[in-house]
Amino acid sequence: MIQKERLLKDFEAMATFGGSRSGINRIAFSDADWAGRQYIIERMIDAGLDVEIDGFGNVIGYKRGTNPNLPIVMIGSHTDSVPNGGNYDGVVGVLSAIEVVRSMIDDDVTHDHTIAVVSFMCEESSRFGAATLGSKAMRGKLTVHDLHRLVDTQGISLYDALKDRHLQPDAIESMEYKIPVKAFIEMHIEQGKVLEHEQKQIGIVSGIAGPERFYVTIRGHADHSGATPMNLRHDALCGASKIILGIEEVTSMQEEPPVVGTVGIAEVMPSAMNVIPGSVKLGVDIRSISKVARDSVVFLIKELIDVIAEKRGLSYTIEPISKDSPVSMASSMIKEIERAVTSLQLDYMIMPSGAGHDAMHWAEIAPTGMLFIPCRDGISHNSAEFAAMDDIVAGAEVLENVIRNISLVGNALD
Repeated sequence: MIQKERLLKDFEAMATFGGSRSGINRIAFSDADWAGRQYIIERMIDAGLDVEIDGFGNVIGYKRGTNPNLPIVMIGSHTDSVPNGGNYDGVVGVLSAIEVVRSMIDDDVTHDHTIAVVSFMCEESSRFGAATLGSKAMRGKLTVHDLHRLVDTQGISLYDALKDRHLQPDAIESMEYKIPVKAFIEMHIEQGKVLEHEQKQIGIVSGIAGPERFYVTIRGHADHSGATPMNLRHDALCGASKIILGIEEVTSMQEEPPVVGTVGIAEVMPSAMNVIPGSVKLGVDIRSISKVARDSVVFLIKELIDVIAEKRGLSYTIEPISKDSPVSMASSMIKEIERAVTSLQLDYMIMPSGAGHDAMHWAEIAPTGMLFIPCRDGISHNSAEFAAMDDIVAGAEVLENVIRNISLVGNALD
């Protein structure tokens, strides 16, 4: 049986790692992230799991099944955070997965397939600009070049961050997870307002939007703000402002299927009040459930950038960061989660995910499912992020119901 008090204790403990008045700061590979990761390892060991750690730092705890030769059933999420974030994004999925295993042990449940609980490293893009990196490493989607290319604001590469934690960046291209996977399932807070608005306790995810991210650096001339007439200026920030508003306009025009666009980074140089900005670096995030719609919008945005730059006498470069394909959840897993929710008599709805998740990288090789629980006011990536413990328990009960069923030999996912 899922124990609310045990879960609550775990959430309170995790909040101490990187927690402050400004929110949770467990940035990937930071000391706080490493301390939270160690807490997860200890809870896995306490639950009787056999813990392994791969060369990227992903933590995998195994509850062995009666037939170790069968494909595994994998559950998990992440525990790193954005700057000044919350203690529920990702953490809900990891702690609930551990609690599912503890509950099954308490109830002396036997199962044929081995269950693997995973805490993925570096899911958030906050530090290196690219998301779900731990999952990508396990899926063999990262190269040594990627590790050198991805650099944080302090100039530290992902390669060096891995080295600093005594991990194995040079082995990244042979790090693909080799054990066959029967199914993957992830539990997460919604990070939006839909479930709360519709008064549903569970969301069954139908598909996950894929983001394309890139940097745009606009270059003009850094001249004196008083001595340079308006008609002789090549102001990079004014050009960047037009581009930002243009991205908002272009994405808003794509209504069905919808595309969303965000400029979350704007680095102005030289950033002095009396100097016309000479260059601006923008971080752009475009995403949609539809790859065709997203790619079409990205094409239009790049055309817009070219037009604005030419009109204003500016130059620019575009640096790709990442490009993830949107994915659909397996119909078999949607039905399986729906069966579990119905048996527990919980209100639910089927819905897409606009946010990216680790689950998207497992859908290529195994039936993959995902379930959401509400978060208060739809707030996430914010210190005000909150999920009610009753909803967390309900989600964990759904997760356990699914895991108990699909970890038996007779229950195939067709």
